[in-house]
Amino acid sequence: MKRFAMAASLVLLASTCANAQTTEQLVKGATDTSNVLNYGMGYNLQRFSTLNQINKDTVKNLVPVWNYSFNDDRSEESQPLVYQGVIYVTSHNATMAVDAKTGKQIWKAKVEYPAETPRIVCCGIINRGAALYEGKVFRTTLDAHVIALDAKNGKELWRQKAADIKEGYSMTVAPLVADGVVITGISGAEFGTRGFIDGWDPATGKHLWRTHSIPSPDEPGGDSWKGDTWKLGGGSTWITGSYDAELNTVYWGIGNPGPFNSAVRPGDNLYTCSVLAMDPKTGKIKWHYQFSPNNPFDYDAVAEMVLADVNVEGKPTKALMNANRNGFFYVLDRTNGKLLAANPYVKVNWATGIDMKTGRPIETDISRDAREGKKVTVYPSILGGKNWEPMSFNPQTGLAYANTLNFGGKYKAEPVTFKQGEWYLGMDLTDPWQFDDGPRGYLKAIDPMTGKAKWEAPSDIPRFSGVLSTAGGVVFSGQLTGEFEAFDADTGKKLWQFQTGSGIEGQPVTWQQDGVQYVAVTSGYGGVYSLFSGDERLASVPPGGSLWVFAVKQ
Repeated sequence: MKRFAMAASLVLLASTCANAQTTEQLVKGATDTSNVLNYGMGYNLQRFSTLNQINKDTVKNLVPVWNYSFNDDRSEESQPLVYQGVIYVTSHNATMAVDAKTGKQIWKAKVEYPAETPRIVCCGIINRGAALYEGKVFRTTLDAHVIALDAKNGKELWRQKAADIKEGYSMTVAPLVADGVVITGISGAEFGTRGFIDGWDPATGKHLWRTHSIPSPDEPGGDSWKGDTWKLGGGSTWITGSYDAELNTVYWGIGNPGPFNSAVRPGDNLYTCSVLAMDPKTGKIKWHYQFSPNNPFDYDAVAEMVLADVNVEGKPTKALMNANRNGFFYVLDRTNGKLLAANPYVKVNWATGIDMKTGRPIETDISRDAREGKKVTVYPSILGGKNWEPMSFNPQTGLAYANTLNFGGKYKAEPVTFKQGEWYLGMDLTDPWQFDDGPRGYLKAIDPMTGKAKWEAPSDIPRFSGVLSTAGGVVFSGQLTGEFEAFDADTGKKLWQFQTGSGIEGQPVTWQQDGVQYVAVTSGYGGVYSLFSGDERLASVPPGGSLWVFAVKQ
């Protein structure tokens, strides 16, 4: 009888989660404290919550409520979504629906892909999350497919192939549903691919449009590529974009050019290392801004494009913020792409600054020497001043909270020949890091208009998790060594931590259910730093993916 009662309750719960999530709900996602409806906790990607039950005084009483195992030993970078008491979370090989209060599995849909797929994956066998819309769960797969599942039972409703893995393409991105269109990006710039962004019909999976991030010679920007270099130009799009519903504009970051050896591809190489402002119905580009023209240092610009209304010279301004991999913190007018501010937020030596009139970097001899084939030590390294891990913006403090990197790199271009499905880099990777004494990373509270930090929390091993901030004055982050941490948003003082058992590279979220505020984060070690840094201090960190949920002990 007990088993029958539990089964009946799970069926009932599954039926409630099938209620169609609407466009209006997605637009209001940033202010919906009962659910987590969007990647980034809102179309603006601010990762901020107005909840304050967990605050500077109560966070010390935070305890785990439950833990759910993914039965997976890969890196877990997924952001959970929460809708009507159900958590939807992904790994590279499964999509799961879990009761948010009890941690009981409602359904699990496994993802199958060819055994050879991981060979063409650059920087970790991962997935970053799903999207919800009209009773469906949308996700991408490592072998470059987009699928839709029934939210009530996990049944596959449609599946579409976006690209061929034999050409070096893969997908780890969480889809974005904007103006009734499912939008996805692609990975593969390290394999000589040509990047793109796709739009799909959520009901049928019909392919609606494709916007290439590398223009052909007959398209605007095509003259920034010489000869046929555009065909192998890279420009991956593997981080989810933001969306301004009022302007009906999607903002999507574009990755590095290929190969790293910039002598192979003279020109600005649009739209690599850029942000595209796009129409979600058609994929048409409204405007673009390029952060790092003809970049040799892998300073891709895929990381989150955070939207906020900020004061610029005393005037409220619709802004877009990006802590760029190139070491500069940018603020743009999101209505037209005008540069409002660009200042270093970490150590930078490849450029002295950004020309506010042209928007172009003022490069140093480091950049010039690198293009001439000389070996240089460059700051930031090819992992950037901040890698993929998303920051949070708190509109109450006016600060961006970001996990930054504090080391340089050794760069030397080398000849490169394209072979389909193989690395296409043109860089000597035998000794790529310049690790100086001291912490290799800081969690920083950054003033977007100046790039200066109000405070910084050091970490000997850099943090690679997402960041969450709340109206309770608390900032959440995680360590590669497994600690889930909470900091004072005003001072940076550590207020609490909990050991999750594996490295944290996930994206924390928070919501309130039945009067209780919860915080959730995925734990599971194995991303880009662990793969390439050679940091022996991480040798004892065990793999093992799971989802942790916390609340204040009553």
